[in-house]
Amino acid sequence: MSKTPKSSAGSGGEAAEVPFETALKRLEGIVTAMESDDLQLETLLARYEEGVKLVEVCQARLAAAEVRLEQLEKTAAGELARKPVELPPDPAP
Repeated sequence: MSKTPKSSAGSGGEAAEVPFETALKRLEGIVTAMESDDLQLETLLARYEEGVKLVEVCQARLAAAEVRLEQLEKTAAGELARKPVELPPDPAP
C-alpha cells in the first residue's frame, strides 16, 4: 500500500466545497512534500495538479471574500464607488 496523503480537494466538484483554511493547509502540505525530494515523478505530477486546483479554490475564496467586504455607494455626483464595509468588532470570548 502506498502512503499517499488523502486529498481534501478530490475531484473538481469536491474542490469547490473545500473551505479556504482546509485548502490552504493541504496546499502547504503538498509544497512541503514536493520540497522533500522523496516523491517519485508520477507522485510529484499528481501533487502538482492537486496543488493547482487548490490554488484556484483559494483564489476563488479570497475573491468572494473581497466582494463581500465591499459595497457600492453613490457619490455626490451620482457615480458608483466601492467602499469597504465596516465590520462590527468581534465579541469578546
